[in-house]
Amino acid sequence: MSGEHRPLDANYAARVRDSFARQPFMDHLGASMTRIEPGLCEIEAGHRPQLTQQHGYFHGGVLAALADSAAGYAAYSLMPADATVLTVEYKINILRPGQGDRLLARGRVIKPGRTLTVVQADVVARRGEHETLCLTSLQTLMRLDGQPDDARRGAG
Repeated sequence: MSGEHRPLDANYAARVRDSFARQPFMDHLGASMTRIEPGLCEIEAGHRPQLTQQHGYFHGGVLAALADSAAGYAAYSLMPADATVLTVEYKINILRPGQGDRLLARGRVIKPGRTLTVVQADVVARRGEHETLCLTSLQTLMRLDGQPDDARRGAG
């Protein structure tokens, strides 16, 4: 699937991983990026009681946050080195409770664009190697050319 897309930056993987490493919220969730390819990103988070709701399932906000980041970085992988990315819209459907040892979010670019990129992201709950689809989403992301992808943006 990712073979369909060509990155505009030969060093996209290092740039994407560097950006992900600067996200305090993903660190707070205990999330790690496990795969990055042109137009594709996977992010995992292990089960911890702090990430659950009152029934013991992963909280829906955790599912949505992982989907948002996986989609964002899938889109970002196709952008030029001097650009950054922001989510402008997403629709999520929670299909089943997030119940498992860990979550895996997979973002795949459906339609890259010069300004807007559309990405599908799914989140599965894993028990061992068994996966259960919990969330599916469709997301639109905006490319901002000439903008730094660091804490200087929006600070203050």
